[in-house]
Amino acid sequence: NSSESHNCAKSILTSDRLQIVVTLSEFFNETWEAANCANCLKNNSEGLSDSTVEFLDLFNKSLTCFEHNLQGQTIYLSPNNYTEVCKNCNETYKMLNDLYNNLQRMNRQGGESGHSAHLCIDVEDAMNITRKLWSRTFNCSVPCSDTVPVIAVSSFILFLPIVFYLSSFLHSKQKKRILILPKRIQSNASLVNIQEKYS
Repeated sequence: NSSESHNCAKSILTSDRLQIVVTLSEFFNETWEAANCANCLKNNSEGLSDSTVEFLDLFNKSLTCFEHNLQGQTIYLSPNNYTEVCKNCNETYKMLNDLYNNLQRMNRQGGESGHSAHLCIDVEDAMNITRKLWSRTFNCSVPCSDTVPVIAVSSFILFLPIVFYLSSFLHSKQKKRILILPKRIQSNASLVNIQEKYS
């Protein structure tokens, strides 16, 4: 009976003391939500979204590039000498990083999945792995192009107080102090003598 199906399902799911089916169902639902898995799928959850497929394809290309440039060279490479990897995989890594940044930007605005939250855990983990390999393992750091202007502006700001005080010292008129000596008041004895003369 369709009217009693809900009660039937409820009694079957909660029949044991631990309610293991309900507990597992809640666990998987919470994991799905916490991992933002829906953000990797299309709106109707028919499959992976186009952007996720594109990202995972670039991620696999990056890992293949890393492996290809390390084959047969790992024995001879010192821990900090991965110049071949940095040089040959730079473009692939840059494309992957740019795509990830675009996905983050799109996801904040709703994206393909219609969920505005973090990217799904698969994409975030893949990017974290790639960035860790690129920066920590291979030590491929891209020099920042803004370094020189930042240093120049900082130096200018630091030297401003010195320039200010030096210019104020040089341009100020230093007046010599002229001491005016006060006239000494005659002693009381001489005043008494003067008064006696006139009296």
